[in-house]
Amino acid sequence: MVASAGKRSGRAPVLAKYDVLEELGHGGMATVYRALDTRLLRDVAIKVLHPHLRESREIAHRFSVEAKAVAKLRHPNIVEVFDVSSEDETEQYLVVELVRGPTLRRLLQQRGALPPEIGAAIVMELLAGVAHAHAAGVVHRDVKPENVLVEHRSASGPRSQREGLTPTPVPSVSGVASQAPPSGDRKTPPPANEGERVAVKLTDFGIAKLLDAQGVTSTGQVLGSPAHMAPEQIEGGDVDGRADVFGLGVLMYECLVGHLPFLGNNPAQVLRRVLDGVYAPAERERPVVGKVWSQILDRALARKPEARFPDAQAMRDAIHAELTRLGMGSPKKEIEAWLDDPEGWTEEHDKRLIERLCVLGAASRKRGDAVAAASDYNRALAYAPNDPSLLKVVVSMQRSEARARIVRRVAPLVLGALVLGSGAYFVAKAFKTSPGDGSVTSAPPSADRAGTVATSPSSKPTTPASGARSSSVAGTPTGPASVPAARTLATPVVAPSAKPGIPRIVTFSRLSPPFGVQMTIDGAPGPEPDPTKAFTLDDKAHKLVFTCKGDVCAPKTIQVEAGDSNVELDVALVIAHAKLVVEGDPTHSYGIQEIPTANVSGGGEIEIPMGASGTRDVHVFDRTDPSSPTQVVKLSAGKRATISFKR
Repeated sequence: MVASAGKRSGRAPVLAKYDVLEELGHGGMATVYRALDTRLLRDVAIKVLHPHLRESREIAHRFSVEAKAVAKLRHPNIVEVFDVSSEDETEQYLVVELVRGPTLRRLLQQRGALPPEIGAAIVMELLAGVAHAHAAGVVHRDVKPENVLVEHRSASGPRSQREGLTPTPVPSVSGVASQAPPSGDRKTPPPANEGERVAVKLTDFGIAKLLDAQGVTSTGQVLGSPAHMAPEQIEGGDVDGRADVFGLGVLMYECLVGHLPFLGNNPAQVLRRVLDGVYAPAERERPVVGKVWSQILDRALARKPEARFPDAQAMRDAIHAELTRLGMGSPKKEIEAWLDDPEGWTEEHDKRLIERLCVLGAASRKRGDAVAAASDYNRALAYAPNDPSLLKVVVSMQRSEARARIVRRVAPLVLGALVLGSGAYFVAKAFKTSPGDGSVTSAPPSADRAGTVATSPSSKPTTPASGARSSSVAGTPTGPASVPAARTLATPVVAPSAKPGIPRIVTFSRLSPPFGVQMTIDGAPGPEPDPTKAFTLDDKAHKLVFTCKGDVCAPKTIQVEAGDSNVELDVALVIAHAKLVVEGDPTHSYGIQEIPTANVSGGGEIEIPMGASGTRDVHVFDRTDPSSPTQVVKLSAGKRATISFKR
């Protein structure tokens, strides 16, 4: 449900235990009011179901059951449910705590991308509430900024007086009020502990199942913003707590980067990108995010549930570990300080963070962890791109890496030289002769351009050529002064035509889909691409072509230029759409349960986004004639399927 701000004309509901004071907003499911609990004398928010919904006894029953289930949740990061109407009351309503603060959506609209550590701290608070709900068997299924409320009480009063942080009534998606208290409200002294003037709360638990009761979605499916839905929700699969991990990953990405990871011109495009896992890495979109936060996001946004964090607590632990590493001991305290003074906090934090990243980078460099050092130094450089000391360190690391690459290239040649040199020694030894006396003399070998070794018939000592190594072997003396024979081993020379290609390491910054991809290199089959493994190429130019097994996606060609630098590939293949033809009455409208936004008339055709598997089942129904049975059809990527509703 999306509630919009402002009052509407119309009669306010009359409730036995509550005095309805004002309308705060309304949406597709309910209207939200601020009311006074006449028994406990406290302000509450009341969501009253629209009349056309409360007429359904099934919805009224489900409303009551779900409300009672969510009411069991007691956590500081979850909006508390106080009361629910009985099924025999005229109005069907839900009573929840009144949270005085804007939604996270409103905060993002005002501030844009948040400082990465603030965005991470907010998500860490939400994960605590989600972990509590999951432990109670409740999955949210619709985590997004509209469902998050940020309450901020100023140090001088019960609410924030800062511009933009106390808007006039702006209800959240759930209808929980995001509003400044009336001027007559009694002021309370501020909490003594830092961080206690801020509360981050998640709301609207159970709404997904309530919507399901309306027959709008299939079982286990969420009707919500496509950009926040996990792939298994879109595909109508089993949904567990890892769907909320995905939703929080989307939310965190938007907080840190400033826009959603999955973008499109219409819902169908967005759904396709979610199913394909196609999005730009956070650190590439906004370099100050850095690699560590970007990696945490990548794991949360993994297409397959088993590749994500196993649960909300695991993701929370990962965020907490990075905040601790960066010196943020109390995330909630930092949120409060930022809300008190966003500009001042950000300026001071950036300075401290740059220093901290440099210290961490130096420590990683000292222990030989070049990857971790580069991650921290690069993030520091993103904050201070013109800092001469940082530039000096980064250039030094680049030179060290260049030297390391040279060593990696030269090492095989040196090893080859040693092997060939040893071989030359034994060849020379085999030709040692002493025809007239007991002395042993080895003739100096010479090397031709092909690296083969030749022996000289001369038995006279030979002065080693410049750069050659020499040694002597003493035999049995035959006279008063025996001259030791000289043995010369020439350094092998590799012909230009035999020069091996310089190996380069090739890795994937992204591989989508993460499985079922095939690759050819210059027209020949290459190794099977794996996002967790690297392969090598020589220093020549190459043409790489990526396709999916079964030709279920459009091929992608990448030209790798000649050179000696390692290569990082960004491969995101688009799974071909399936086409569905619906044969039926042209005056009827047909829908697809798995894609709530889909709509096609009889005799029409519609493209259906596909997942990485290349196949999916969809349930098609007649919107115009609800009595008509739902039909199931199996779709294949790039193929056309037909389903008939003709009688």
